[in-house]
Amino acid sequence: MGEVNWEWVEQKYKEEGPEFKSLFIPYGLPEITDITVTEFGPTKGVEVQPKWDIPEEVIITVAVTGAFYSKRQNPTHPITPEEIRGESIDALKAGASSVHIHARDKAGYYTLDPEIYHKIIDPIRKDYPKALIDGCLVPFSTGDWERFERLVEDKIFDISPVNPTACYAGDTLFAKPPHVLIKKTKAQQDAGIKPQVAIYTDGDVDNANRYLIKTGLLEKPYYWIILPTLPGGSPMYDPKTMVEGLMRIVNLIHKIDDESVIMVCAAGRASSYLTTLAMLLGLHIRVGKEDTIYRWPHKDDRIQTNADAFKMAATIAENLGRKVATYDQYRKMVGMK
Repeated sequence: MGEVNWEWVEQKYKEEGPEFKSLFIPYGLPEITDITVTEFGPTKGVEVQPKWDIPEEVIITVAVTGAFYSKRQNPTHPITPEEIRGESIDALKAGASSVHIHARDKAGYYTLDPEIYHKIIDPIRKDYPKALIDGCLVPFSTGDWERFERLVEDKIFDISPVNPTACYAGDTLFAKPPHVLIKKTKAQQDAGIKPQVAIYTDGDVDNANRYLIKTGLLEKPYYWIILPTLPGGSPMYDPKTMVEGLMRIVNLIHKIDDESVIMVCAAGRASSYLTTLAMLLGLHIRVGKEDTIYRWPHKDDRIQTNADAFKMAATIAENLGRKVATYDQYRKMVGMK
């Protein structure tokens, strides 16, 4: 290991005497440092620090209930049609760009029952006729495909995810065979329901590319939604893996199409931190009780209301110089009339 050569330092001090100082030569006087456009130094008209290319508007969707969580995990979770409808209306009233709705049956489980969907959504459509309403239409059980076709025919949703995945969602195997994925995507698109490509792991990006994009089936602009950190999805164990994991998936999508519209969910433990990272990247976000029960990754505090989750996200957006997209701005971004 070396050491400071104090003899050399002292010799330099003696040589330079009272002028012993750091070098400071301002070439751009009268400006000492110009961080806008140089005018007085060796360059003229050069933009020193250009503005970042980040859209001002951010879509903030509120996913009200989903298919996973129950009141055992979050006592405030909406289960009944009245609870789901009430929290949806509260989120729209607070200024959300859209709401994402699932229906639950009397036992509290996911259902495609058209009667329940209409009971939830018809009053919302009446009070908020311009609002975008989206949700999942996943046929699991016998008779679900007919229910799916009925809900598509009724245009119950404006936007609906399609899932090019096969994973263990918690302790449940969730797999969408290619023929189901393709048929479901075409049915929605033909009916004017915008397909939203749901990504749980990075392999799902390639599945979507092979089955939906390279075949010419999916129409531009491609609209993706990333749902990592759920059990079975891309793991995010801490801030570092959160950043690395999200960047990998986003880069894979941009490798396919750099004009894609990308939404990121406040999923799992990553919760609000993940959506903050997404907003920093200029992406759009989905918050609410479908994707997580947690307000923050490092605490066990539960989300109390979906409107609260939206308001927290809107405040983060405002502090980052972005603002919540309106219904019309949302439609324009994803290529809807």
